[in-house]
Amino acid sequence: MAISFTLNGKAVNFEGDPETPILWVLRDHLDVTSPKYGCGAGLCGACTVHLEGAAIRSCSIPISAAAGKAVTSLEGLAEKMGKAIQDAWIEFDVPQCGYCQTGQMMSAADLLAKKKQPSSDEIKNAMSGNICRCGTYSRIEKAVKRAADKLA
Repeated sequence: MAISFTLNGKAVNFEGDPETPILWVLRDHLDVTSPKYGCGAGLCGACTVHLEGAAIRSCSIPISAAAGKAVTSLEGLAEKMGKAIQDAWIEFDVPQCGYCQTGQMMSAADLLAKKKQPSSDEIKNAMSGNICRCGTYSRIEKAVKRAADKLA
């Protein structure tokens, strides 16, 4: 079965099992490696991408859910949003091992698209589904606030 969707602004097709998780279609068939495999159960957030602009856990959602829709990975974030987030991440030395950071940044982008100047509680709530094994949560919060300032 062919499933057509838009990936980072480009039309793509996937020929295969419609129950294949979006993560594996992106990584194994479309060579998009920014979303990572973490837990496989949608709990850690390492696989976060956007589906129709909303953050989702791509490891637990079948590609059939993306049919006719837009999927965005870190590479496809709007330039202004992506640059603001990445610059803030660098400024605050957020990544240590870096494994979770793509998912963290995609969750931050989702939050900042909805809330221009989020409070600390709003940031913590929005980011709570992303696990950082290195414990850089305070730097992540600072980086989200800085990214919000850069976008203002």
